[in-house]
Amino acid sequence: MKTTRLEAFSDGVLAIIITIMVLELKVPHATVLAVLQPLLPVLLSYVLSFIYVGIYWNNHHHLFHSTQHVTGGILWANLHLLFWLSLFPFTTAWVGENHLAPTPTAVYGFVLLMAAIAYYILQCTIIAQQGPDSLLAAAIGNDWKGKLSPVCYLLAIPLAFASPWVAHSLFIFVALLWLVPDRRIERVLVKQEKE
Repeated sequence: MKTTRLEAFSDGVLAIIITIMVLELKVPHATVLAVLQPLLPVLLSYVLSFIYVGIYWNNHHHLFHSTQHVTGGILWANLHLLFWLSLFPFTTAWVGENHLAPTPTAVYGFVLLMAAIAYYILQCTIIAQQGPDSLLAAAIGNDWKGKLSPVCYLLAIPLAFASPWVAHSLFIFVALLWLVPDRRIERVLVKQEKE
């Protein structure tokens, strides 16, 4: 099976996730800027989650650009990733509504951790299907960002109970780490086209 159907489905799910998150933003019933101040935590948690969804969408696109065929295992691994991403609207709203309280922050970190693990499983499933000499395997290399991200999330979860601000700083750090699209796959694709 080609990847187009899986990509279209995933794109639709990610679009719905963003739509649900934006619908959680409540419009104030006044026209002065001061009414936005209590909404700031909600807005900031939305911005961070929107960036994370964008990062996953971008990297998912690159991942499947290097994938030739889809198997049942890849379909399930992709659904596993989409499941954890689908929890972003809930955890985003919970963090925003509770002004960075420890428990919602820790749960947000847990969902980020599980999404990172699910992405890693998807990546490994594709490499297993395509072989260790595949384009994706060559592009991934040592994947230091992919290894550092879950470590940051693991640290942020208990830190959320000591200082939610420190935990959120780690979430922002990881988002900034991945904000620039991963060029490894693009470089390998360009190199392959030249050969």
